[in-house]
Amino acid sequence: MPKRFTLAEARELIPEVSRLLREAVDLKSAYDGAENALHAAAARIASLGGVFPDIESVRGARARRDSAAARLPKAIQRIQEIGCVVKDLDTGLVDFPTRFRGAEVYLCWKLGERTIEFWHGVDEGFAGRKTIDREFREKHRGDPEQ
Repeated sequence: MPKRFTLAEARELIPEVSRLLREAVDLKSAYDGAENALHAAAARIASLGGVFPDIESVRGARARRDSAAARLPKAIQRIQEIGCVVKDLDTGLVDFPTRFRGAEVYLCWKLGERTIEFWHGVDEGFAGRKTIDREFREKHRGDPEQ
């Protein structure tokens, strides 16, 4: 059974999740940047008829890519060990499993948001985010017996 959070528990975790998510987002960005540099180098090599213009920059890009690729799964795993679901590293989107009105739902948080202000059904995704209103705050407990 996955961890389920109360709104208060999830909100308390925002500083830690934010730090861990920022690390994962930065690693993904580093990986993507290095991968793009390698593709650009391959295109230059092809356009020059196989001549290798700058071997050191290619080695550096490979090292950056490989380092980020090795560290990124560990960064994501640390977030998941807390009980969160990493939804999108490009936008920094994380969900906190919970229950509301007897259904599995997610407390939805995006990197840069001050706190958790939204929730959505497990099949709705980001587009289905709903504002945490008074009814949610009064009736939400986060536990399976709700």
